[in-house]
Amino acid sequence: MMKQIRVLAVLAVCVLGLGSSALLYGQNDAITGASYLTTITNATTGAFSSRSVILFHADHSLTVVDSGQGGPGVQFSSQQGAWADSGHNTITARTLDFSFPSAGIARVDYLLTTISAKGIAGTITLTVFGLTDDPLDGGGTVVGTFNFTGTKITVP
Repeated sequence: MMKQIRVLAVLAVCVLGLGSSALLYGQNDAITGASYLTTITNATTGAFSSRSVILFHADHSLTVVDSGQGGPGVQFSSQQGAWADSGHNTITARTLDFSFPSAGIARVDYLLTTISAKGIAGTITLTVFGLTDDPLDGGGTVVGTFNFTGTKITVP
C-alpha cells in the first residue's frame, strides 16, 4: 500500500512539473521555436533598410541575423537577446550587438504587434551605446526607428 502511494505521488509530481513548464515560460504558440524572414524599412521614409532572419527560441532567447551586418556603412555582429509575451497578442524583445571597428554596443528593441501562424509585424528602435556604457540601463542615443514585416520560414 505504501509503495503505491509513493508511485502515485511521484506520478503526480511529474504531471504537475510537465504541466507547469508552459506556465513558467508563458509560451506563445504562434512564434515559439519559429523563424521569420523579415523586411525592414525606415519608419520615417519607408525606404528599404535590410532583411533579417529572426528565431524565437522556446526558452525565450532570441537570435537575429541581418543582411546589413557586413556593411558597407557599419559592420556589426549578430543580435542575441530575449523575448517576452506582453499579452494582448503582443511580444516585446530586446537584443544586443557589437559594431566594428568602433566597438560600440547597439540595443535593438522589438515590438511585435501582429502575430499570426504565417507572419509577424511590428516596430524596431535602434539605440547605440559606448562599449563601457550599460545598454540595459536606459540612456543611449536612438539612431533609428524601423517597421518590419516577416513571413514564417517553413519546409515545403
